[in-house]
Amino acid sequence: MVAPPVDMAAWNATVEKARGQTVFLNAWGGSPKINAYWDWVAATVRERYGVELRHVKINDISQAVTRILTEKTAGRADGGSVDLVWLNGGNFAIMKASGLLYGPFTNRLPNMRLVDTRGKPTLVDFTVPVEGLEAPFSVTQFVMVYDTLNLPVPPRSVGTLLEWAKANPGRLTYPQPPNSLGITFLKQVLLARQSDWSSLMQPATDENEGLVLEPLWSFLDTLHPLLWRQGKEFPASGADLRRLLNDGDITLSMAFNPLEAASSIESGLLPPSSRVYTFEEGTIGNANFLAIPFNASAKEGALVVINFLLTPEAQARKQDPRYWGADTVLAWKKLTQGEKDLFRGIPQHPAAPLPDELAKPLPEPHPSWTDRIEKGWHRRYAAG
Repeated sequence: MVAPPVDMAAWNATVEKARGQTVFLNAWGGSPKINAYWDWVAATVRERYGVELRHVKINDISQAVTRILTEKTAGRADGGSVDLVWLNGGNFAIMKASGLLYGPFTNRLPNMRLVDTRGKPTLVDFTVPVEGLEAPFSVTQFVMVYDTLNLPVPPRSVGTLLEWAKANPGRLTYPQPPNSLGITFLKQVLLARQSDWSSLMQPATDENEGLVLEPLWSFLDTLHPLLWRQGKEFPASGADLRRLLNDGDITLSMAFNPLEAASSIESGLLPPSSRVYTFEEGTIGNANFLAIPFNASAKEGALVVINFLLTPEAQARKQDPRYWGADTVLAWKKLTQGEKDLFRGIPQHPAAPLPDELAKPLPEPHPSWTDRIEKGWHRRYAAG
């Protein structure tokens, strides 16, 4: 089904109304490189559209969701403190179910026509239909990270990972939940240990939780004594995990970005011999999105910023490991030759995998499983 053309007269009116607005973007602020990208976006939209973009750096998007929910409860139907939010998964599901989102709006964006809505997960967010309430921003996939000088032949499946850990005790770990990378690793294990994913694609229930999650707990019971510090301590974040790999404290790491090694090498955070790979059975992949709260103060400005972020210019810069290293949501066949040249101009980093080197992306379980996995993990393992 082909989407109807955008009403350009209405869009031009939106652009004009956005001029002079200040857009408060709530987004993770833990990466200097990503923060520098937002600075570039802010400078560009200020110059071209007269929109002021302010990056509100937060540790967890749930902080912004809670603030928006509090404003709705207090009856603050407009003049909200958040204009734009970078999110996916459970946070989107909560905002959608709670009526915290403005829209649908993606049908108003001229550059939405460039988005790949068939080959990439841009219309569904952790099994929850997007329905125009958020615009896709990046696609990503879970990968393992290693130094080829220290580990010439890494384990290529979840099953062989356990065997490798037995032969190399103390050389593997993962971030502690609720860190999203740690949770993703647990979901990756769960998918690998389950022959039937149907329950995982539906909301979790008290009745099926025990049966569905038991293969995960059984795997972790065996794995944890083999981990760094015997599974009694866990790194807090992906950055901490990367530091352990760089320092030689572990031999095998993980990330939720196929360009993690390339980007980290460019930033001096990993040695040049670092590489990534996916498990043979596939690894979890998803998209992240940009949404506008129902009570945003600068809705037009937010729309203009999102539309700019969907330009080939902004998407190509984001994909370049020198500036970020996050894969585009755009469809190659929808781009002009000049637009394709923006992506061709990105230097091919030796640590950046080619598309055919990555196994197929696996679907994210329903977001309700994240909460069940996190709480079950803390009951069983948080005390070491």
